[in-house]
Formats: sequence, structure tokens, C-alpha cells
Amino acid sequence: MSTHDSKSEKDIEVGHYEGKQGRHVHEGRDHGVAVEDVLVEEDRSASAAGPPEKEDKETRRIVRKIDFRLLPVLATIYSFALIDRVNLPNARIAGMDEDLELSVGARYSIITMIFFVPYVICQFPANIVIRKIGAGLWLPSLVVAWGILCIGIGFTNRWTELLGCRIILGVLEAGYYPGCVFLLSCWYLRYEVQKRFSAFYLLALLASGFSNILAYGLSLMDGVGNLAGWRWIFIMEGIITVALGLMGYILIIDFPDKSTKPHLITRKAFLTMDEARIVLSRIERDRGDAVVDKLTVQTVLRHLRDWKIWEFAWLYLLNNTVTYSFGFFLPIILRNDMGYSIAMSQILAFPPYVVAAPWMFATAWAADRFRKRGLILILNCTLAIVGVAMMAFARSSPATRYAGVFLGVMGANSNVPTILSYMHNNIVGQMKRSVASALLIGGGAIGGIISANIYRQQDAPEYLPGNATVIATQVLTVLHVLKNFWVYSRKNKKADRGEIVLEGQVGFRQTL
Repeated sequence: MSTHDSKSEKDIEVGHYEGKQGRHVHEGRDHGVAVEDVLVEEDRSASAAGPPEKEDKETRRIVRKIDFRLLPVLATIYSFALIDRVNLPNARIAGMDEDLELSVGARYSIITMIFFVPYVICQFPANIVIRKIGAGLWLPSLVVAWGILCIGIGFTNRWTELLGCRIILGVLEAGYYPGCVFLLSCWYLRYEVQKRFSAFYLLALLASGFSNILAYGLSLMDGVGNLAGWRWIFIMEGIITVALGLMGYILIIDFPDKSTKPHLITRKAFLTMDEARIVLSRIERDRGDAVVDKLTVQTVLRHLRDWKIWEFAWLYLLNNTVTYSFGFFLPIILRNDMGYSIAMSQILAFPPYVVAAPWMFATAWAADRFRKRGLILILNCTLAIVGVAMMAFARSSPATRYAGVFLGVMGANSNVPTILSYMHNNIVGQMKRSVASALLIGGGAIGGIISANIYRQQDAPEYLPGNATVIATQVLTVLHVLKNFWVYSRKNKKADRGEIVLEGQVGFRQTL
């Protein structure tokens, strides 16, 4: 075991278990844990393929500490990212349509879609920047910036001004969600991560569902300060976003290998040296990538040659075509197709998200408990197919159509954390997860572009082509997962026979 001559540095053992020498990290002059000076002479087969190890009381305490510090603040902020992103239909039916003439031609679809163009382009560089700058500074800075922009949207007077703001909003929001996904994946083990992704997305989902009621309440400020009600939707939600961003500077923590570094504002470290050792050690035993691998052009190109990360992005594209369709068009469908009043359209858009929340967490618990992802994906796709079919074709019964909304929202939104976990369970390496996360969420953003264009103005109010497209995305997802059952099973059997090494790690097995 190596030592450092400098007395200002202390070694932390990361992977010393079962009598094998593991990785070393050390505390440098900035008092941060830097996972470097790596000495690897270990067999990871027990960690990658064995049953989940029973963790002691201290480890469980540290995991709870991470949960309570990381998940609530990231989820709360992301909820307002979703609200700021999908409040267009609420503002539209509250008067923005008339003031900015959004019903002319394809203006509304263009404004809805344009957000996702820079959102896709900027995802990958943003996930590189977050490792360079640090999550604790990068993420809240983005939040404050887009909150200020949302306030500005409340003062736009032409649809072209709104278009420009949506482009900038896409640039700013591009770094937050993939950054959160990457950050969470670095803190948790492979078969505990879906519950965390679900908790993160669940809180955001409830808040985004509540946004319809919030928007209705804010629209009642019509006339205050001589401003229309739709303007107050953007102004007040933007103010809340800025406040959350400022809170994020204090509460958002950095990556595990920087967890003992003093906080920029509080000057206190999140973890002690012993706590950091435990966190990094369990990550190393689980998947062998506690060490941050160096990112080069050659490394990125090598990661991009792995067909799996492209398929995960494709699956997320298919799924988010459904989730964004509900986000952008549900209040409009309730109002114009199902015949509810403006107030009821805003209110009735919320209950399906409430029902989706416990279903999402229940499926996440089952997926982590039984180490299965594909079966959960198929189950949720089936719910979405049935639900959207009920919405589109059960014309004789408004109650049946509204019941279909519940099934559609439950299935599609519950598959968001499932697909994220599906990806993170089947690849190894921090920078590969960074590349894959950016690519996957970029695929999801393209799903947003698709959803904005399949619900065309000329198809209103039934939007049958859009609903048919949504159903087709779920059928395609089921077919891909069934294909992976066969492909992954074959790879695992070959690895069991010692014919191949998966993901460059002995003992690693693909998760079906």
C-alpha cells in the first residue's frame, strides 16, 4: 500500500475488502477527496454479480444523510424547471393566446418546439462543465438565470419575443436535469438508484401537476399592476425559481469525491473523511467506478460506439413523446375536446399526477428489490397504451376518456425513472454515464419536439394522429425491451462461461 511523503495529505482507502487491495484516494491541500493515485489489484466479481450486501447501521445513516440533503432540493428545483417549461398551455388559455396571437398558423407549436433545439444541443457540453465547475456552483447558477428569464417572459408583447426567450430558456435548462441525473448516479448503487430517481422525479411530477392549479390561481391576478393574468403566471413562477436557485447555492452538494471539501458559502464539508471513505468504498464494490476516469476525445468516441447508450436515448425519446404530450396539451384537450370549463381544465389536469406518484414509487421499489427493469417498462407501456386509447376512442363516455388520462400519465411518467435506471444499471464508468446521461436526456428533449408537432392545430380538437403516434411509441418500446431480454441474456450467459467480459469489468452482468 503506497504512502505520500507530504504530511499535508492523508490516504483514504476505498476498495480494500476481502483481503484484496483496492483504490486509494487522498485529501489534498484543499481538504477535498480527490479520487486519484489509483492502485487497482482487485477482483470485482463479487461486487458486480453477487447478492446485495447487508449494510451496517453507520452506512445506512450516511445514505439517509445523502438522501435528505440531495433529493429534496434537487427535486424541488426541478419541479419548477418543469413548471417553467410546460406552463405555456396554462398561459395560453388564460389570455396569452389572444395577446400574442399564438393561434395564427403553427406559432404555438413552433414556440413549444423551439425550446428543445438548444436543449438538445447544449446537454453534452453542460455535463462536461458540471465536473469542471462542480455541481454546487453550476446547478444553482443555471436556476437563477432561467428564473430571471421567466420573469422577463411575463413582459413580452410579441410572439417573436416569446420565441427568443424560449430559445434562451432551452440553453439554460439544458444543464440542470442531465446534471442532476449524473450527480445522483454517482452517489448511489446500481440497485438502489431507481427509488432515488423516482423520489426525485416523483416530487417534480406532483409539483408540475399542481402547476395547473397554481397557474389558475395566478391567472386570477388579472388586472393587478395593469398586467394580464397570464403574465403573472410567468412573473410569480419566475420569482419562486430565483429564490430556489439562491437556496441551491447553500444546499446542493457536489460529487462524492469532493464531499470533504469545504462548501463555497458555509465553509463546512458535507462528509467527514470516514464517511467519504464508506461512500466511495461501497460505490467501488458495486460497480468499480469510484474513480473519475479522464475524459478525452478518444474516450468520448469510444463511449459513443456502444450501441446501448444510443438505444437508451431512443427509449427515452419514445417515452418522453408521451410525457410531454400530456404536459403541453392535456389542459387544451380537456378544454376544447372534452368540453370542460377553463377552471375545470386547469384543475382536472392535476389528479392524474397525484395517482401516478404512488404507482411510480411502487414500481421503483419492485424494480430495485427484484433487480428487474424491462418487465416494469413493459407494464407501464401497457398502461399508457390502454390509457391513451381510452382517451382517443371512447367518445361515448367523457368519464371513461378522463379515466384513460390517469392510466396514460401513470404509465408514461413512471417509466422516466425506470429508463434512467435501466441505463445506469447497464453501463460502467463515471464519464460514460455522463455521456450517456446527456445523450439520453437529449433524446427525451427530441421527444418534446415530436410531441409539439404531432398535436397539430388542424387536428384539433380530437388530435387523433397525435394520439395514434403516442400509442405507437409505446408499442416500439415494448418491442425493444423484448429484444433486449434476448440480447442481454445471451451476453450474461457468455460472461458466465468466461467467454467475454462485459463493460470491461469482471463479474459485471447486464440487467434485464
